[in-house]
Amino acid sequence: MTRRDWLRNTGLCALAGGVAWLGTRRPAIGMDHFTVTHTDAEWRKLLTPEQYDVLRQQGTEAPESSALDHQFGKGRYDCAGCDLALFSSDTKFDSGTGWPSFWKPLDGAVNTTSDDSLMMERTEVHCSRCGGHLGHVFNDGPKPTGLRYCMNGVALKFIPA
Repeated sequence: MTRRDWLRNTGLCALAGGVAWLGTRRPAIGMDHFTVTHTDAEWRKLLTPEQYDVLRQQGTEAPESSALDHQFGKGRYDCAGCDLALFSSDTKFDSGTGWPSFWKPLDGAVNTTSDDSLMMERTEVHCSRCGGHLGHVFNDGPKPTGLRYCMNGVALKFIPA
């Protein structure tokens, strides 16, 4: 094996390892303190594969893939995992990101945790009742809060008023 071959193979192995690391999903946060809990098998039966990926495995749906991004009727947005009311349509805005965005959740509806996946620091948003992953919150939203709750549409259900 030449030095060039060794360097190329080492680089390819490092790249493959990095891609594998970035693609790994973190398991759902500890479920011992939520009022709605299910076994993994039960969640898989209750949710669609896409909902399971986002809510239970911290996945992210593709941008522009959710009809809820363009839903601006009056109503509220509930957790697709446990039906908890999370956001009012009064706080929804078009962020231009391709995901449904809100500037404020309903009181007590969500909790946040630190998310350092993908080699960056973000704030993860999850349902306070079942712990389902909803998306992330950023500090680039409109007044009055200045926050942008960037949510996965597949993790939400729109309930018209």
